[in-house]
Amino acid sequence: MNARSPIRIFDSGIGGLTVANAVSRHLPQEEIIYIGDTAHFPYGDKSVEAIQQYALRLSEVLLQKHCKMILIACNTASAAAFPLLQQELKDRGVLLVNVIDPVVDSVCSEPAMKKVGIIATKGTISSGVYEQKIKAKNPKLEVASLATQLLAPMIESGFYNNSVSQAIINSYLTYPDFQDIDGMILACTHYPLVRREIDYFFKGRIRIFDSTDVTARYVAGLLERHHLLRSGETPHHHFYVTDLTESFAQTARLFYPGALTLEYLPVWETEPS
Repeated sequence: MNARSPIRIFDSGIGGLTVANAVSRHLPQEEIIYIGDTAHFPYGDKSVEAIQQYALRLSEVLLQKHCKMILIACNTASAAAFPLLQQELKDRGVLLVNVIDPVVDSVCSEPAMKKVGIIATKGTISSGVYEQKIKAKNPKLEVASLATQLLAPMIESGFYNNSVSQAIINSYLTYPDFQDIDGMILACTHYPLVRREIDYFFKGRIRIFDSTDVTARYVAGLLERHHLLRSGETPHHHFYVTDLTESFAQTARLFYPGALTLEYLPVWETEPS
């Protein structure tokens, strides 16, 4: 592991490109290699065991490419597989980061925060990981959670920032337990694309937290502490998906506004048992 080694990022699909884009903006000298497991998207309705097998396989592929850090840019995979990957990778000389801990740290650092809402996939919500981590840091902070299953497929299809998406978002956010919240965690890497619509619903009265910039700052701090910040020439990024279609290629540009070309990576020629 050295400073010139790349940061490897994986997600259940292309939503994690919102995190990759934030890392690129905050750390423009860092090389990124991204894998979106589009063959198994979405992870939100998969079993914990299946997600763990996917995460293990993707991590092994990333390690074969020699990296200094693996960033799990998926809330569902972070919830289901992060502890397992910590154990599996503890002697492999690579930093491991998820997108949950940076957000929890950010929320719990707000002294005025009394109650926070969470919207995410069914898998992330059912894990209870956000509530557990928040309560461990601030037992007095009240948490209200809601699975919002329609949002990720809606966003992936390009339906956002219009009257249809606003109506769907409004129907979720009228959840009674959200009426007195001080903040909202967008606990899915797709959701930053509808942050404006969520803020519009709440008329700007609450703090909204997502995993983009806060994770990028966390990554920067971790690399600096380990003396692994890269410098030098402009990096060359690679973006891979495990199932390549024209729709994925088009949608990817919504999540990562910079120039990118998706490449097919045949990770699942032999499926995990």
